[in-house]
Amino acid sequence: MRKCLSLFVVLYLFAGTVFAGDGVLEKLKQIPGVSEVKEKKVEPFGEYYEFWFEQPIDHTDASKGTFRQKVFLGHRNADAPVIAELQGYQIGSGQEGELAALFKANQLTVEHRFFDQSVPQGGIPWEYLTIKQAATDHHKIIQAVKEAIYPNSVWISTGISKGGQTTIFHRYFYPKDVDISVPYVAPLNLAYVDSRLEKFLDKLGMAKTKGMKELFAWSDLNSPHWLIRDFQLLCFKNQDTLASMLKKLAERQGYTYETVGGVRRALQLMILEYPFAFWQWGRNPAQIPEEESSDIKEIFNHLVRVSTPDFFEDKYIVRMQPFFYAALTEIGMYDYNIKPFKKYLEGEKKNIDFSFTMPADAPRKPFNVAQMQAINKWLQTDAERMLFVYGGSDPWYATGVDLKTNWKSRKYVKGDMSHVCRIKDFDPVSREDLIDTLKEWIKESKR
Repeated sequence: MRKCLSLFVVLYLFAGTVFAGDGVLEKLKQIPGVSEVKEKKVEPFGEYYEFWFEQPIDHTDASKGTFRQKVFLGHRNADAPVIAELQGYQIGSGQEGELAALFKANQLTVEHRFFDQSVPQGGIPWEYLTIKQAATDHHKIIQAVKEAIYPNSVWISTGISKGGQTTIFHRYFYPKDVDISVPYVAPLNLAYVDSRLEKFLDKLGMAKTKGMKELFAWSDLNSPHWLIRDFQLLCFKNQDTLASMLKKLAERQGYTYETVGGVRRALQLMILEYPFAFWQWGRNPAQIPEEESSDIKEIFNHLVRVSTPDFFEDKYIVRMQPFFYAALTEIGMYDYNIKPFKKYLEGEKKNIDFSFTMPADAPRKPFNVAQMQAINKWLQTDAERMLFVYGGSDPWYATGVDLKTNWKSRKYVKGDMSHVCRIKDFDPVSREDLIDTLKEWIKESKR
């Protein structure tokens, strides 16, 4: 009798666990447009799913067909906050992000349209790769998952770099989809080539930025700015030898450079890219080779370590063409100032931009300046509960969001940090203030 009673208790408790569960898998499968749901093991989530969400190619015209968009869902609790990680590119690992860890939240991760496998059959129809079409993708996914699984949760959208831009754009077009947004290191370029980028880059390493001068102990004469410029000149002086070395590396790695015009041109672009890459990823000025103390191998190794040779490689450009197309038409990009190096760049009469990355089959259209200006105005007047995180020595901070007098949103900048700046990198006082701001917004969103 005691054994039967014990078995009954076990069955009762087990049944209670089943019925008390959130039923995420079944709810997910019942969402219209969701297919191929696969369960995965991803710590620290109790449940984790990969699935596909069917989207219109053109949200204004269903007759254009559909494509499938890759989505991940990490689940903890039906009432916990939901972090919508809006990728600007393909999905990476889908691991727990900083915000999900901070707030013990669920996490919905969405691949950007027309990257990796989230592409229509037959190739990319470039005219439908716009920030509004992508924002509507995110709107549909968020609304569907919210209604089916998390109707009572606080929703927080976030993204890094181009994902941060994507977060801004989604919030602009659909401001009520989420309660809070946290874009990390997100530029807002107001032109195809925003002049603020070159001006900012030209000053990096020269200004007396708090912490940086003490950290690297430079004088005005050997500041990182001039060390970088001297290194570029050193590379241009030796470009024949360096091009030969790049050719050998390319043969080993299987790199080709037809899109940019050959190995020598690729080397020139790498040298021009060097300052942007150096500051974007927070390199140490003490490691820059100097002419009198360096051999050609050391120069080459440092160049390819900082300004990587795959950035101008054919396969990489093809894989990243959705980004380059967006940059050329809507979200902006930088160009290369050739003035200090004109003697080494025969025939060049103006700065070099990224027009060589434009897909051959893409429609040519002017950069949408009015749209960026409208988004900028909205950020300075109407955007609510948006928290921006920037590294102050990141070149992309040059075109970071300027909230002006919009006290409904906040911006935090760590002066000596690069593009890798995250909440965890701030000093304890700033970090606590930042997290307290988010906690207060979460509390307000629950009311």
